[in-house]
Amino acid sequence: MASASRLLPPAPPPSAQLRGPRDRLAVRRLRCRASASASATDGAVLLERGGPAAVAVREFVTLDELRAAVRLRVRTFYEYAVDSVGTEDHRKALADREFEALQDRISGKMINFQRVSCINGTVPLSPSLMSAEELCSTCKFVEDGEERVVVGSLDLNQCLWLPDELTGKKPGVNEDIQTRAYLSNVCVAKEVQKKGLGYTLVDKSKKLAREWGKCS
Repeated sequence: MASASRLLPPAPPPSAQLRGPRDRLAVRRLRCRASASASATDGAVLLERGGPAAVAVREFVTLDELRAAVRLRVRTFYEYAVDSVGTEDHRKALADREFEALQDRISGKMINFQRVSCINGTVPLSPSLMSAEELCSTCKFVEDGEERVVVGSLDLNQCLWLPDELTGKKPGVNEDIQTRAYLSNVCVAKEVQKKGLGYTLVDKSKKLAREWGKCS
């Protein structure tokens, strides 16, 4: 299994007690598709206070959504001691750096990445989510006048291998780069875990990779 390494933190402020990035999941040799349009029945169903809310699982649409997905990743992968100083500045620096790097990967500017897609699970901002105030304020974005919240995210990478892949059988030098796909930066907000969203994100990724022509 490859290790995802896309969140590359700058040096933390001296007073910030960073507890370190959690392990990120990268599943090798997957291929997949997320629908470009969100429907009320597409995706997992989150059982929230006030009733179920449908989660739209799809490829990102706007840069505002992409930035919200990056903020969810920083929120998920990094923890800070309660009495840490400068944590908000450190989170912002992490998010800004990953946002730029993710745009470069998606636009094809990063060496080794043939194609990258960010797939997100989003829900409308509703009263039933108000109990998760911090999640809503951190991962909110606006699309077509509607406020939505990114609650799950991952990257599908079409590449020969991930940069920090240390184990597993690598392809030969003559293997077509088009034949492999990886998942990285897989995360689901802690408030909505164990409700099937992670499975749905991976399933969408498999379908998209097949559309890309993944065969292994």
